[in-house]
Amino acid sequence: MTELLASFIEYAANLPWLELVAMLLALVYVILAALGSIWCWPAAFISTALYTVIFYDVLLLMDSALNVYYLLMAVYGYWLWQKNTSASSLQNNEHNTAHLAVISWQFSWHVKACLILTVISLVLGYVMANYTPAAFPYLDTFTTVFAVFATYLVAQKILENWLYWIVIDFVSIYLYVEKDLMPTAVLFIIYVAIAAYGYLKWQSLLQQNKINVYQSING
Repeated sequence: MTELLASFIEYAANLPWLELVAMLLALVYVILAALGSIWCWPAAFISTALYTVIFYDVLLLMDSALNVYYLLMAVYGYWLWQKNTSASSLQNNEHNTAHLAVISWQFSWHVKACLILTVISLVLGYVMANYTPAAFPYLDTFTTVFAVFATYLVAQKILENWLYWIVIDFVSIYLYVEKDLMPTAVLFIIYVAIAAYGYLKWQSLLQQNKINVYQSING
C-alpha cells in the first residue's frame, strides 16, 4: 500500500502541466454544458486549443484535427447560445444560462445518422491506416467522426447528444490508457458520469418545456 501511494505521488508530481490544464478546463466545459451555462464554450475553446497540440504530439492525428473543429464549434456554440440568452438575465448580472430549448430527435433519425457516420469512419479509418502514421486509426477515427456530430448536437441542444458522448468516452478511455495519457483517461471516466447526469438533466428540461408549451396553449 505504501509503495502504491508513493508511486501515485511520484506520478502526480510529474504530470505534464499542459495536459493537466487542458484536462481541468475540459472538465469545467462538460459540467457547465450539462448545467446549460453559456460559459462552457470559453472553457471549451481554451482546452481544445491545448489538446490540439497534445494529441498531435502522440500521433492521435484525428483527435488533434477534431480539436481544431472543437475550436470553431466553441465559437459557434457561444454565438448560438448567446443569441438565445434572455435579456433579463444579462441585465440582472446573473449566470448566463442559455435559453435555447432542449429538443429530442426520433430514434429512427439517429439510426440513419449512426449508419452514415459508421461508413464515414470506416472510409477515413482506412485512409489513416494506410497513408498516415496514426495510432489506432480506426478507433481514433470513430471517436472523431462521432464527436463531430455529437458536438453539433450539443450546440443545438439535442437531448440525445449525451448518449453519443457516453459511447465515445468509453472508447476514448481505452485509447488514452494505451497512449499513457492517464490524466485524460481519468477525465473521460468522469465524463461518462457527467454525460449520464447531463442526459437526465436535459430530459427534465425537455419535459418542463413540454409542460410550459401545453400550459401556454391551454391558458
